[in-house]
Amino acid sequence: MTQPLIRLGVAGLGRAFTLMLPTFLTDARIELVAACDPRPAARSQFAKDFSANVYDTIEQLAGDPTVDAIYIASPHQFHAEHTRVAARNGKHVLVEKPMALSLAECDQMIASCFEAGVHLIVGHCHSFDSPYLSARSLVASGDFGKVRMIQALNYTDFLFRPRRPEELMTDEGGGVVFSQAAHQVDVVRLIAGSPVVRVRAMLGAWDPSRPTEGAYSAMLWFEDGAFASLTYSGYAHFDSDEWTNWIGEMGNAKDPDSYGSARRRLLTLQSPEEEARMKAAGTYGGPEYKPPAAPAASRVTALHQHFGPVIVTCDRADIRPLPSGVLVYGDDLRQHHPLAAPAVPRFEVIDELVNAVAGGVRPLHDGQWARATLQVCLALLASGREGRDVELPVQG
Repeated sequence: MTQPLIRLGVAGLGRAFTLMLPTFLTDARIELVAACDPRPAARSQFAKDFSANVYDTIEQLAGDPTVDAIYIASPHQFHAEHTRVAARNGKHVLVEKPMALSLAECDQMIASCFEAGVHLIVGHCHSFDSPYLSARSLVASGDFGKVRMIQALNYTDFLFRPRRPEELMTDEGGGVVFSQAAHQVDVVRLIAGSPVVRVRAMLGAWDPSRPTEGAYSAMLWFEDGAFASLTYSGYAHFDSDEWTNWIGEMGNAKDPDSYGSARRRLLTLQSPEEEARMKAAGTYGGPEYKPPAAPAASRVTALHQHFGPVIVTCDRADIRPLPSGVLVYGDDLRQHHPLAAPAVPRFEVIDELVNAVAGGVRPLHDGQWARATLQVCLALLASGREGRDVELPVQG
């Protein structure tokens, strides 16, 4: 039987698109048919690579009759408006995290898609990753009792990768809370299976040259009595992939000897404008852009993607998602539940998109789900700034 084929348009050909491109190239259910981007070089590259239509604006892209759905990978501050334009034109929407920068924008996005009768899916977030979905299934089985506590941490070089100026401004959607807490919050919400009702957080903004949050630590309390501890640092010192046997976030082996490369690279720059140019140079269509490796070569040793060490404490076991599967530390034995290596990276995102668009199945990562994650992230910011617990209304 022929697999469903979704003709996909892309709004924004920057880093998010670059990270999803191996998925689009490898998954036979997707055909890239159009794109928009303000950069002529990116549009030219896309037209050349895919013999596809290219446009200056989202309005032009959304009006293309060959497009079934639009992947919105534009900067955070444009997600809401681009989603509304796509929905008005009858296009299903796959929008990058964070869904938006305010709950009001989320509500507008949800309403626009509902009124247009199109699906809204938010991702890629790491809660799509198979190890976390498998951990969720183990918890849901009831074999290990209730979830009592979750610990999640991640130490990366996030803040010292090349950034545009707005990516270092929290109010513009910059910093680790909007970009990285969205992953961690999504993961622990997925596994806990209960709404978050209270948040307490501390924020770290410790480098004047990178004037946004580069770290946080937070406690989340769930409606059913469970709680989660989240810690993230993007200050480019300790790398927690050391604790996943040097399998990086994208599921590929990392070289420990590359330590410090992010900071060293920034030392060569003289201005924010030069840094922005460096980032643009390495993204799709830029002069330093490197296309993904051939699918067969790139997936030979790849494992599943992840977002740092996570441990789920239940009544009768600790559950630990890993790039290779899930470890269960029970009362009297330890079990490894292996997962087959993925033939397509981030195939789980396409599963949800195809099931929704072609099968009419309500996606897990829909607008209401992503709105609840953003609500927690905004509470995290408020708690850290105001030094208090933030109570949340019951979430969906």
